[in-house]
Amino acid sequence: MKSRSLKVKYLAAATALAMMQLHCAYAADVPASPDQGNTQAPPVEDKSKANGLNLDSVVVTGTAIRVTKMKASVSISTLDADQIKMSSPTNAAEVLRSIPGIRSESSGGEGNANLTVRGLPISAGGARYVQFQENGLPILQFGDIAFATPDMFMRIDGSLDHLEVLRGGSASTLATNSPGGIINFISKTGEEKGGSIGLSTGLNFNETRYDFDYGSPLGEKTRAFVAGFYRVGDGLRKGEVNGEDGGQIRGNITHDLDDGFIRLSFKHLDDKTPMNLPVAVSTKNGTISELPGIDPRTASFYSPYWIKDITLDKNNNFLANNVNDGLHAKSNSLGLEGSFKIGDGWTLQENFRKSANSGRFIGVFPGNTGTDGSYTYATGPNAGKPYVGRALSAVVFDTSIDDAGNTINDMKLSKSFKLDGGTKLTATGGLYMSLQKVDLTWSFNEYLLEATGDKPALLKSSKTSTGFVGPGFGNCCTRAIDVDYKTTAPYANLSLEVGPWNIDGGLRHDRQVASGTFNPGTPDHYDPAKQRFVDYQVNHNSYSLGANYRLNKDVSLFARISDGIAFNADRILFGTPVDGTAPININTVKQYEGGVKWRQGGLSTFLTLFKADTEETNYEATTQKSTANTYHAKGVELEAAYRLDEFRVSGGLTYTNANIAASNNAATVGKTPRRQADLVYQITPSYSFGEAATIGASLIGTTKSWGDDQNTITLPAYRVVNLFANYQISSKATISLSVNNLFNTIGYTEVEDDGHAARSIDGRSAKLSLKYMF
Repeated sequence: MKSRSLKVKYLAAATALAMMQLHCAYAADVPASPDQGNTQAPPVEDKSKANGLNLDSVVVTGTAIRVTKMKASVSISTLDADQIKMSSPTNAAEVLRSIPGIRSESSGGEGNANLTVRGLPISAGGARYVQFQENGLPILQFGDIAFATPDMFMRIDGSLDHLEVLRGGSASTLATNSPGGIINFISKTGEEKGGSIGLSTGLNFNETRYDFDYGSPLGEKTRAFVAGFYRVGDGLRKGEVNGEDGGQIRGNITHDLDDGFIRLSFKHLDDKTPMNLPVAVSTKNGTISELPGIDPRTASFYSPYWIKDITLDKNNNFLANNVNDGLHAKSNSLGLEGSFKIGDGWTLQENFRKSANSGRFIGVFPGNTGTDGSYTYATGPNAGKPYVGRALSAVVFDTSIDDAGNTINDMKLSKSFKLDGGTKLTATGGLYMSLQKVDLTWSFNEYLLEATGDKPALLKSSKTSTGFVGPGFGNCCTRAIDVDYKTTAPYANLSLEVGPWNIDGGLRHDRQVASGTFNPGTPDHYDPAKQRFVDYQVNHNSYSLGANYRLNKDVSLFARISDGIAFNADRILFGTPVDGTAPININTVKQYEGGVKWRQGGLSTFLTLFKADTEETNYEATTQKSTANTYHAKGVELEAAYRLDEFRVSGGLTYTNANIAASNNAATVGKTPRRQADLVYQITPSYSFGEAATIGASLIGTTKSWGDDQNTITLPAYRVVNLFANYQISSKATISLSVNNLFNTIGYTEVEDDGHAARSIDGRSAKLSLKYMF
């Protein structure tokens, strides 16, 4: 009854907010002539009255044409580099915690983040329904490849100009595998001459990082930009194993034409970072508690006392891998982008990129909560000495990302027609094509490990003399996967601007053709006779229709209905026939949304009501279970910002009421989906002392949620406070201090169904940075 009462209160508060916004909308003065605006360039704002949501800024993500946020019939947020700094993020996924509607479980480090939007499920890992993009093209075609998620190949550095985040809406028809939304990291292109160099160091952890960026004209119509970073250290969780080592360099050259532009871009990423997996915990009566010696905020189980992990490659060759290598991401990409006016009012836009992605994922996962007994140290300074206490079954997730490369091209043709009465109709047609390789080799070995989060050693028992026990999870997970996924998607969109109305509709036909092989091997052999073939094709037609009505220049109402697809990749290979002899399951999302955008003086708000219905199938590696569920979710999303002179505050909240409407597991029907909190909220205030200094903070919080679909384990509510401050030493030099998780909060983001392991956000960390601009 208490839970139901709280939900009613949340819903009542959300309804009150909606009514208040609509009252303000209809009370506003409607101008005699509708505001037409210019959809090709953002209007100049009065800086003294600029609103924090920048509703007059032009967005390009999830729209067929360039349009201002005030005129778009979608929910989209933008963050620039200064706003991102205020949230003190430690990785790309943490940046997204500041966006309403986004649920970002950024507890894995520089990769393997679990992320979704507006009540869409997180059934396993990754971001199945949301697409990570760099400059309009996906980093990976699938967001939930096991042990190879898009955020692994994404780094935040000085090359980032701003971030555009679209929730729901037109994402279903303007990108493949993205019905929940699009997260687009947009790069600087050298419009302004100058650059910077920076040095940062961890104050309570071992990390040193060097950053640089520089942009400049190369001629009258040509400009260039380059940026990058290098870092070395142990990372946020102490292991004393040099867990961080690597960096990135990226850049572009742009040449402006009389009728458009052409841009060549490149990226080289070679970065090694720790991979934080769940740690052993104790769960009784649905309550999670920490085990002695294992702090979920700092434990990683990386240690200088590991032996080499012996695995098998696809050619039956044995390899010796360093368990402490963690996540090693490599990416080399080359892109070509252009826009050209080809005559008679037609514009051709071309966006191409080829990426070579590879690496290795090594993380230590507890197979149980441990067993008390008498053992002998097998490694470390106490090797050969007796050990009495708890020993863990430690399963090493050792996965080689042999090839996750892709070739992607998005070409579209558009033309605007001026009709009677000032009406403008824009027609857009495009063809999207991609080839995504999913070439992975899994090897899971089990070891006997000292139950401590501080440099654990391997242990001997009557069953092991070296600490090595045998294949992990009963030899479930020796696998060789080599599959190509070809996607072809023609799409079309019509956009109509008539008076105060902006109406648009789109259609997209996605076709995926999968071909290749997979082999469930043994720890010492891949038998060619057991190799299975992948050969199937799936199709889906998606649509989206939306309308935006401007009551006046400061108030807009919008509504949209959408239907989209998220195709499966490797997660169905081991659970159903994929050779074309049986139907292939797909994941569909149907969404309804509507809301109001309103501003007055320095205050701006963006309120959206939403409803989403999801049909999904899934396979989870750690539980080895297949699921087939129908999810229903509804709620409200509020984004707001206020500016008064040098004071700014922005924030938002998302209320979600979700349930499992149908399932192949009857015990979960009617339950709340795992890790779906009723309320997620964020607020970021800041104050500038002229040009001399800025101080800021961010509060990110969530109410409690269930850790499993049976609703038996509770993930407690938590709040995280981050701080940020900078001081301008001179006109060119700035010193900054950031503190993440100031109060060292434990915040569980996931737990295993049986409650033996859970993953928390990182503990307190502080960083000092010095930046020189030139």
